[in-house]
Amino acid sequence: MLYGAILLRDGLSAYEAVLGVILVGAVVSFLLLLFVSAPYGRFARDGWGARLPERAAWILMEIPSLISIVVTALTGDTGTLLSWVLLAAWCAHYLYRSLVYPFLLPAGRRKSMPVGIMFIAMLFNAGNGFVNGHVLFHQAYASLGEVRPLRLAIGFLIFAYGAYLHVSSDAHLRALRRRGRDGYLIPDRGLFRLVSCPNYLGEIVEWVGFAVASWTLPGLSFALFTLANLLPRAISTHKWYRATFPDYPARRRALIPGIL
Repeated sequence: MLYGAILLRDGLSAYEAVLGVILVGAVVSFLLLLFVSAPYGRFARDGWGARLPERAAWILMEIPSLISIVVTALTGDTGTLLSWVLLAAWCAHYLYRSLVYPFLLPAGRRKSMPVGIMFIAMLFNAGNGFVNGHVLFHQAYASLGEVRPLRLAIGFLIFAYGAYLHVSSDAHLRALRRRGRDGYLIPDRGLFRLVSCPNYLGEIVEWVGFAVASWTLPGLSFALFTLANLLPRAISTHKWYRATFPDYPARRRALIPGIL
């Protein structure tokens, strides 16, 4: 294999090393983000170095995942039909995140993102695309006839629902931003009636579905990393809403309806 032949000093392949970094990074990110909110969006603040406009930062930090997995797929020789189906699902998400979502942001927004935060995200996305592409196209991955049809169907249904929840929640937030040009408003449609961050929940659900459908360690590691990053941010966002709006719905939770 092209990448498996690249050995590090400790004897690990590049695939094993990057996968290990992602798993450790999930734990570190979760613990850190419980106490410090990443400084972008509503939590943007000074003191984090040079910044880029929001739209450019989103494109630059998300597109490495798309490029990395496609390049890894095209240099592999063990991909199956299922590999390509999973790749299509991955690309659909990241085409939205890197090339559609940034241009749907309301015109005139002057928000920005620290270059350091963007660079860390770029590294993660490149590595994450690599390990998921590697397991699908550089290892003896399962063909459609070798997987459990029920598990595969459940995984793709979960992924599809997560994608719908993610995209539709983004659309509602954009509509609110157009209405409240001078400040934030309380989201009041769809699953926003039950949780403060259905957009984050949708993304977590997407990658849980992908992990179920692919049944791989890289798929699981991505689902865990997504949860580790978005759960603390959802909690911070929920607290922000409660502190900002005295009339914020008392029964609304941060991420999981009726629970958290």
